[in-house]
Amino acid sequence: MPRVIPAREGARPPAPQPPRGRHPLVKVAAATVAAGALAAGLVALGGSGAERSAGDYRPADYSKAADTGMGSQIAAHEGVHGRPGARLALTDQTLGHDVSGHQGAVDWKKAAATGARFTYVKATEGTGFVSGQFRQQYDGAHAAGIIRGAYHFARPDVSGGAAQANYFIANGGGWRKDGRTLPGALDVEYNPYGDACYGMSPAAMTAWIKDFTKTYLARTGRSSLIYTSTSWWQRCTGNNGGFGDTNPLWLARYAPQIGPLPAGWDKQSIWQFANAGSLPGDQNYYNGPMGRVEALARG
Repeated sequence: MPRVIPAREGARPPAPQPPRGRHPLVKVAAATVAAGALAAGLVALGGSGAERSAGDYRPADYSKAADTGMGSQIAAHEGVHGRPGARLALTDQTLGHDVSGHQGAVDWKKAAATGARFTYVKATEGTGFVSGQFRQQYDGAHAAGIIRGAYHFARPDVSGGAAQANYFIANGGGWRKDGRTLPGALDVEYNPYGDACYGMSPAAMTAWIKDFTKTYLARTGRSSLIYTSTSWWQRCTGNNGGFGDTNPLWLARYAPQIGPLPAGWDKQSIWQFANAGSLPGDQNYYNGPMGRVEALARG
């Protein structure tokens, strides 16, 4: 696991000394410039009130990781506004769900009998947490005949995107061409430990996501899904439109209609439409018949 290096604290630079005999107004101006330079230095180092850059990481807190699953922060920040009607289930939509350690040991035979056709399981968070329930959930779904995939809960505040993609792959998030394994998913949503956007600017956040997705593609030969909400994406990436041609969209919205999509995507692959229901964990519809789910697994 990559070592997390705390952000360095900058030393206070000495104020420049003007030559003797300089006019008092010039002295004031010089002091003002020095103060501005010092403030700029603190901002660059991630000082109080500054946005975090892509390489300015903090010591990791994983105290909530065991219970923090996909969508847990969506419901907390955006609320639950209903769910789609029964008529949607009669269209070409395939029912599935996603689970994390919060659900504990899942009865997969019961889930399959209830209608689960695919599932995603939380594998990792950041570069310091592997779900203790991952193997029971991931292998159990496979044994019950459910197509399954793994997801990674992004922590852009603790390490780089490439490092987290590698950690995810090393701990169950890879892909195999067996027709029963879905490509991994990157869960980018509100920060459960602090600032919604992890203290990062839209440009830095976009760069972080690109590092993750490019690394995952290079390592596995598959493009990862991106799980997010439209509101979070607009707020934290500036509604970046650069992923629609490469990464399938998994959209979270707990409402009767899916609503507007983030920039760059003209359709969703998966809609997480409810945070509870007949299946364990969150409820999802794949946007198409079961054959489309199988095609995604085949690659």
